[in-house]
Amino acid sequence: MSVKPSSVSSAEIAIRQLTELAEFKLCVEMQLAVWGYNEGDLIPARMFLVAQRIGGQVLGAYDGDTMAGFAMSLPGYRNGHAYLHSHMLAVLPEYRNRSIGRWLKLAQRDEALTRGIALIEWTFDPLEIKNAYLNMEKLGAISRRYKHNFYGPSSSPLQGGLPTDRLYAEWWLRSRRVECLLNDEPPVDLEVVAGVTVPGSIYDWKKSPEHRPQALALQTKNRELLEMYFRDGLSITGVKRDAAGNGTFQIARWDEDWVY
Repeated sequence: MSVKPSSVSSAEIAIRQLTELAEFKLCVEMQLAVWGYNEGDLIPARMFLVAQRIGGQVLGAYDGDTMAGFAMSLPGYRNGHAYLHSHMLAVLPEYRNRSIGRWLKLAQRDEALTRGIALIEWTFDPLEIKNAYLNMEKLGAISRRYKHNFYGPSSSPLQGGLPTDRLYAEWWLRSRRVECLLNDEPPVDLEVVAGVTVPGSIYDWKKSPEHRPQALALQTKNRELLEMYFRDGLSITGVKRDAAGNGTFQIARWDEDWVY
């Protein structure tokens, strides 16, 4: 399985399934480079091996002999349906902004469809607006579930000591929304009824002990708003960004009936 790079990439990136322990050990090393975890939070190589053996996915993005990124999914089962939970996706800092994360996700979709799997889920930080933009605008995922402090305390400095709140991304692989987006057809037009904003300054707030209370207050406020909208049957269906780096979740009523 391979994917050609876009015109802005400087080298061809090949995406392939990982099957060997030596490859899985590279995934462990990449966790340190990307998130700066301590050993207690690292997913060990054997877990990647198990995921690959029991019906999950472990995919690597290679620039020649260098692994530039990986994605790992676990098999899930709910209400009589099999799906995949994409637990981890990482791209080395020097390879970011080259669409590698999107290519890895599309490779996950291609492989899942060969097995008749209609849904891939994952969680993401509601304060990481760039990641949210990829999920909603580039892939066509939606979100309608929120989990407070999903993982408990995290050793990653990127979390800034905040609770590990997570939104669930639902990527319905055969939905009209996803098919239109990936086939460059006119997007599904939904009426946006509300917005929830994350300021671009959130990253500086999380880094600074002085401003961390502001980050926590924003996280709490946005959690309460999103949970309220979700209770009303609404979903996050888009993300808008401005030149200042601020991002706004677009809240709408999704018009497709995909659910497990």
